[in-house]
Amino acid sequence: MCCRLARCPQLLFTLTLLIGNCESALWAADDNEPDSKSAALLKTFAEEFVAISPGEGKFPKSFQMGSDSGPANERPVHKVTFGYKFAIARYEVPQNLYEAVMGKNPSRWKGPRNSVEMMTWKDATEFCQKVTVALRKQKLIADDEEIRLPTEAEWEYCCRAGTTTRYSFGDDAQMDGDQGNKARLLDMYGWHTGNAAGNDPPVGALKPNPWGLYDMHGYLWEFTADHWSDDYDHAPEDGAAMSVEPNDGHVLRSGSWKDKFDRLTSTARRKIANTDADDAVGFRCVKGRVK
Repeated sequence: MCCRLARCPQLLFTLTLLIGNCESALWAADDNEPDSKSAALLKTFAEEFVAISPGEGKFPKSFQMGSDSGPANERPVHKVTFGYKFAIARYEVPQNLYEAVMGKNPSRWKGPRNSVEMMTWKDATEFCQKVTVALRKQKLIADDEEIRLPTEAEWEYCCRAGTTTRYSFGDDAQMDGDQGNKARLLDMYGWHTGNAAGNDPPVGALKPNPWGLYDMHGYLWEFTADHWSDDYDHAPEDGAAMSVEPNDGHVLRSGSWKDKFDRLTSTARRKIANTDADDAVGFRCVKGRVK
């Protein structure tokens, strides 16, 4: 959305009508309510969050983050203890919701319930800010709640879902007889080079992890709130995001359809530059109290 147009809501409303709303924005003018389709998408989004309450029931208060057997950037293994509750989206943000909120769909692999891709970290954080406002206006979240990117610790905690294995379903991705990129155990949970030719399935097409979260292994790499660091030497131990200067990039988690199965583990991470976008990078959101 053009910044100058955004300062003139009535003009933007008129232009939106004239172009037939081909790039539908959530509001045609600042004072208007979302149309029924956008309102339904917001309601669905709000209902798809999974409540996470560390220290209660099936949710451990602490977990061991990282891997001693992975690359150096996954070390050292360190204990993270949460002192707060939050909720995480069951799915990555789909294209229809992103377009309703942002007024555009940058994705290469088009599909309304496909995960949105080809946006920068800044774009993803802007989406979180805008959808927070939208959900508050619709009374779908409280005024002291916000939508944001997960911290890296929150992401791994939710990916592991109480497990300590390489994947949330065990240590092995391959069955006996699997060779090359073939990984039939992982095929049930994640899209990777052995079972995907592109980002063309809808979110949630495969099996979820033990906490009901889909596509945590593969499909798309996912943005987190953390600045990139080469290791965990000074990583926070309370679930907070890592803040590093100079900030020349952020952390991606999950692996993607462009990656071999061994890059889709619960601990795999890589760096993305702040201005980069890719058709194998998307994001999911967290809902939490404003700090």
